[in-house]
Amino acid sequence: MSNDATEPTAPDEPTDPTEFWEQRYGSSDRIWSGKPNPLLVREVADLTPGTALDLGCGEGADAVWLATQGWTVTGVDISQTALDRAAVHAADAGVGDRTTWERHELGVTFPDGSYDLVNAHYLQSPVALDQDGVLRSAADAVAPGGTLLVVMHGGWPSWAEPHEHSVPHAVFPTLDEVLDVLSLPEDEWTVVTKEGVERASTAPDGRTGTHVDNVWRLERSASRG
Repeated sequence: MSNDATEPTAPDEPTDPTEFWEQRYGSSDRIWSGKPNPLLVREVADLTPGTALDLGCGEGADAVWLATQGWTVTGVDISQTALDRAAVHAADAGVGDRTTWERHELGVTFPDGSYDLVNAHYLQSPVALDQDGVLRSAADAVAPGGTLLVVMHGGWPSWAEPHEHSVPHAVFPTLDEVLDVLSLPEDEWTVVTKEGVERASTAPDGRTGTHVDNVWRLERSASRG
């Protein structure tokens, strides 16, 4: 998902997830900056590259960055338009051979396999999404010795007006709530990072303020039970 995926839908926007995201990506030649999310860079920099799964990869910035660091990456998104752009981005960066792209409506289908890193940034959507189910599937996809990285908005940005908070499917789970949803065995998982991070935020009309992102980094033991 995007880093502003909880923006409200306009009255004429579709509510079907595939239609919504295809329309969103079709509205512009580029939606996102093309830069990796800073919390991904911060949390993954000390990991040994292996296989990675990037959920809600959008136009591929995180996946491509991971590939340039030596990871072999599978990027997943609901929008084929986004995936096509991600493939071009990867080729331009010289890592087309280290990236694979799969279309999934997460919560309905999920990629096969297990991965040394599962990256789930901003799985928050203005249209319906089984957020809890996707998070559990993400944890299940982490290989022994691997890492699950989850980043979500902790709430609305400080500049947002009350009438802008009209997103029926927007969910802002707390730091503890995500761990409760995952219900990970303590003898199998270690919580490395559990933190709210405040960052600068700018509205589309230029208003400035702050936004809090919650980050969870969890490591799975090398053996399961």
